[in-house]
Amino acid sequence: MLAVDHLAPLDRESDRATDPTRASDPTRAGDRLAELTREGLVFGCDYNPEQWDRAVWDDDMRLMVEAGIGLIAINIFGWSWINPAHGEWDFAELDEVMDLAHAHGIRVNLGTATASPAPWVTTRHPEILPVSVDGTRRYPGGRQAYCPSSPIFRGYAAELSRRVVERYAGHPALAMWHVSNELGCHNALCYCDASATAFREWLEARYGTIAALNTAWGTSFWSQRYSAWDQILPPMAALSLRNPAQLLDFQRFSSDQQLELYRAEARVIRELSTAPVTTNFMVTAHIRALDYFSWAGEMDVIANDHYLDRRLPEPLAELSFAADLTRGLADGAPWLLMETSTGAVNWQPHNLAKGEGELLRNVVSHVSRGADGICFFQWRASAQGAEKFHSALLPHAGTDTAQWRSVLEVGRTLRRLQPIAGTRVASDAAVLFDWESWWSIENEGRPSEDLRYLDQVHAAHTALAAAGISTDVVSASADLSAYRLVVVPALHLVRDADADAIARFVEDGGTAVITFASGIVDQDDRVRLGGYPGAFRDLLGIVSEEFSPLGPGQVVALDDGTSGAVWSERLRPVDAEVDARFVDGPAAGLPARTRRRVGAGSAWYLATLPAAAAYRELLSRVAQDAGIRTVDALPGVEIIRRASDDRSFVFVINHTTESVEIAAHGRDAMTDEAVDGTVVVAGGAVRIIEEAS
Repeated sequence: MLAVDHLAPLDRESDRATDPTRASDPTRAGDRLAELTREGLVFGCDYNPEQWDRAVWDDDMRLMVEAGIGLIAINIFGWSWINPAHGEWDFAELDEVMDLAHAHGIRVNLGTATASPAPWVTTRHPEILPVSVDGTRRYPGGRQAYCPSSPIFRGYAAELSRRVVERYAGHPALAMWHVSNELGCHNALCYCDASATAFREWLEARYGTIAALNTAWGTSFWSQRYSAWDQILPPMAALSLRNPAQLLDFQRFSSDQQLELYRAEARVIRELSTAPVTTNFMVTAHIRALDYFSWAGEMDVIANDHYLDRRLPEPLAELSFAADLTRGLADGAPWLLMETSTGAVNWQPHNLAKGEGELLRNVVSHVSRGADGICFFQWRASAQGAEKFHSALLPHAGTDTAQWRSVLEVGRTLRRLQPIAGTRVASDAAVLFDWESWWSIENEGRPSEDLRYLDQVHAAHTALAAAGISTDVVSASADLSAYRLVVVPALHLVRDADADAIARFVEDGGTAVITFASGIVDQDDRVRLGGYPGAFRDLLGIVSEEFSPLGPGQVVALDDGTSGAVWSERLRPVDAEVDARFVDGPAAGLPARTRRRVGAGSAWYLATLPAAAAYRELLSRVAQDAGIRTVDALPGVEIIRRASDDRSFVFVINHTTESVEIAAHGRDAMTDEAVDGTVVVAGGAVRIIEEAS
């Protein structure tokens, strides 16, 4: 049995969960979610009754009650169900499902049905079909077969939304509105004529004049200077590298176009209903098209879809990161997991089932990091269609199954955790995250294809977790005053105001750790001249003269006995201490890590990616200097705290096969038994302790 005493007492002075300004505005997302959690954490699912014979609906409702389902998302893909032909409307079956849900005490997250157009729409208007980067049109047969900029599609979507809202705004089962579904999952980037027109309009609104656009895009290069707006196209496939600033602006434009689809439907809803309005984000490793920080303020409830990605080297670490980032989008408030899976998905190369206890551990991981509700795709596993092999709450094999028994366990657990609703995660450290940096650093013509933005962010987040440091993931423009330590991994694109805010944070006593590839370009993707790392050069007291990225699999040694990967650079200190140097490789003898004391704080720079253990040790040392207590977290064991003004809960999630012993005092939130001194968490199990005050 492994044992560790690493639960620091709750620091009330630095506990962001008790900041009174965060609970004073009744329109905040966390408060709208509280409308759904008055009786405890939400347990919900997508329900698609249109896929099934009417004979099973009553049985579905009975089993939902048995499982403890309190919220169902319906009419998500209901366009052809309720509007089967032009001018034809049939709400009879949806009426019945709404009434059935209400009769069984189940609330409804009602979709606007605009997620995928009915076949008659694309037959009548083939011009709304999206066009790929190579200029070829994409056809119906899947989902999201529409151009997000198409005024024709937007017109039909607005009419459909209005009819749904007019009919159900007053229905007693209605709890929340669900706009479309996973906006931009497949059609985020469209290159059709309608998109080209909308892109030009977006650019004209952004820059005002062609001259300003030419300056921002650097069109003197390769004779790309424009003399009229109608010369500008979306950045379609070309014979060579494309203009990086044009690519970046097209990514911004595309995110904004999807957001405008949401806004248009939300406006229709809010004219007629006071129920909360949201849509499901996709904060996950394989989706990068939408800048959700620009979306978050439009949501009454922050909701995310997340599935365990077995393609990644550390799927659980990515789950934790995505949950922390979703909490950052909610400004620290509770949020809703709108979709996840009970077992295998159907869209990965190898769709692996979850092992014993894995479902509950995944659920509790999300709850520990701020989710006040867990919903699944979907209620009943489909017998037909593209997702027929995607797991569900009610599997193909029925209720006499281990999977169904796991579902019942999840329901019981969420009911027992009712007191946790509304509490928040307290963090003294933050990782800065920025979608524009992700786009910019991975566009064409970059120094190394091994420099992948998400890898750098995940490495920093994982190192903090390994040091036992609870971490928020926040925007590059977030208020940093509540933190003691901020890690800035590969913030390639940075605005002057954000760089200045990080410098003030350090001057005021904070500690910043800034990694390679940060501060390199401005908002127009223009290199900041004078030496790298550009925007952070003066704060760090260094100048880097040349990038020296490492070759595939290459590792370089440092003189402190650690090693680095991916990157090195030819760096010289100007006003900084050298903490470690490269021993070999293209930057041999030059600084690999520096520190500069600024005002009451410190600014560190990492010129290479440390190995995992070294990264943990470094951030542990830096955090301790910043006044944050750290511990060596047990590999495979998550320990997270959620708290309110008067109570706090510690989540211990053991992903290993070996029992662990944790120091704790209070009571077990699952069994109501007293805990005095230590708690044993068996391999594969979870324990949730309400701490003694």
